[in-house]
Order: sequence, then C-alpha cells, then structure tokens
Amino acid sequence: MPTKRGRPKYIKQQERFGYAMITPTMLFLFVMAAFPLAVLIVMSFFRIDLTFPSGNRFFGFGNYVQMIHDDRFWHAIRLTAIYTVSTVFLQVVTGLALAMAFFRGFRGEGILRVSVLLPMILAPVVVGLAFRTMIMTPEYGILDYASILLGLGSKPWLVDPTWALVSVIIIHTWQWTPFAFLVFLASLNAIPPDPLEAALMDTRNGWQRFWHVILPMIRPAVVIVIIFRTMIALRAFAAIFSATGGGPGTATEILNLYAYRESFNSLNLGYGSALGTVLLLITVGVSMVFFRMRKSRM
Repeated sequence: MPTKRGRPKYIKQQERFGYAMITPTMLFLFVMAAFPLAVLIVMSFFRIDLTFPSGNRFFGFGNYVQMIHDDRFWHAIRLTAIYTVSTVFLQVVTGLALAMAFFRGFRGEGILRVSVLLPMILAPVVVGLAFRTMIMTPEYGILDYASILLGLGSKPWLVDPTWALVSVIIIHTWQWTPFAFLVFLASLNAIPPDPLEAALMDTRNGWQRFWHVILPMIRPAVVIVIIFRTMIALRAFAAIFSATGGGPGTATEILNLYAYRESFNSLNLGYGSALGTVLLLITVGVSMVFFRMRKSRM
C-alpha cells in the first residue's frame, strides 16, 4: 500500500534494512580510519613534546611555520618525490613489459607467472630484511655477488647515501611490480579480438601496434595503476624502515619516516602530527588530480 507521501511502504522498509546493514561497517571505518585522522589533524595544532611536557600547549599554526624553515622537511619532501616518481614509473614500465610477454604466451608461463607474483605476497618488513641480510649484503649478498661476477665490483648498497636511495627504490619496485602486472594482464585479456586482428593484418610493426592500438585500449588500467601505486608509494614505510631505517643519516628518510622519527624517536608528537597531516594532504591532493585527469580523458 502506498504511504501518504506517495512512496510504497516496502521501499522504506528496504531503505531501513540497507541502512541497518551498512551502519556497523561505517562505524568500524569511522573508528579505525576517520577518527584517528581527525585526532592527527587536531594534534598538529598543539605543541606536544614528551621530553618537555610543561611546555605543551595550543600552538596554532606554529608547527607548520616551523616546517617552512626546516631543511630536513624539504629534504624529506624531495626524497619522497624522487622515490614516488621513480618507483611508480619503473613499476608501470616493468609490469607492462611482463604483461605483454605473458599475453603472447609461451611454454612454462604458468610457473613463471606464479614466481612473478610471489614478491607481492610477502610482508614489506620481510622484504626489507631479506634485501638487507641476503641480497644486498656486501660480497655475500645475491645482488652484490652478481655485481662482482659481472665485473662491476662490490657496491655499498645500504651504506652509501646515493646507493641507499637506489636500493630502496629497487626494493619497492621489486615487491609491487606484480600488482601492475596483474592489472595490465587482465586488461590485455579483456581487449576485444577484432582490433588486435585488424592491427596484425596491418603493415605496421609491433611497436606501432602496441603504441597506437593496445596502449590506448588499456589506458584506463594504466591510470588506475598510477593512482594506486602513487598513493602507496607516498606512504611507504615498512620496507625502508627494515632495510635502512631511513639512513644512512637521512639519505632515505622520506616524509613518512621523518614523521615517525619526530613522533617516536624525538617524542615530538605535535610536530610529527603536523608532518603526517602534510603527507595526508599531499596524498589526497595528488589522488584528486589523477582522478580529475582520468575523468577528463574518458
């Protein structure tokens, strides 16, 4: 029977049932995600130094003003930009190359596909420790030993500032390229066969077929991978922390690690919260830009 307002009663019952079903999930998300972020933002406006608690007070934008004059903050911003751009670029290029190789098919691809996916299964802490102890150890590590065999000599992978940054980029790329590979391979398999057959009958070479036919058809997948991998790279922590601890010195101290060190090593929770808030704003801003670019090109 219709209600007085003209809406059937069963529709209102369905709406109430839907709200009842999603309420526990929304409460869980609020407690586990939204509330901590709100607390983080509020703390960033206070001076909270556990080494000098008597000076704790409302600080307004003082932490953010201090940030402007903090050379270490700008160094962390620069490293975060280098780390994010490098790892996302390498993951997209390598993942796309692997997807194209597996898309064509070859003998034994099933076993190789499983081996390609294994790094993504491991915990980032485990990956960082494995590279630190077994892969990049001078002379005895797998990668360093291979470098010696190739005549390139032993490299200070984790003790030299430049090589340490290169090393954490390699670690992140190695672990998360399988994500890009999976998305690209699924997108390639979803391409209608007619355009591919028409491209194969054309006189254009393989690179032209890829650039003018295949890549435009999987462009939405490429954009999605760039968005997700950028968001993850901006807040990377565990693998870098377990491999280098942000060192040597501040050579691999991206903004996330700097916020951690200020909060839990220096016990300056107010300034650490401000650093975390800036990282949050950067992540949200970059994500919004990518999503707007994606919508404008669809």
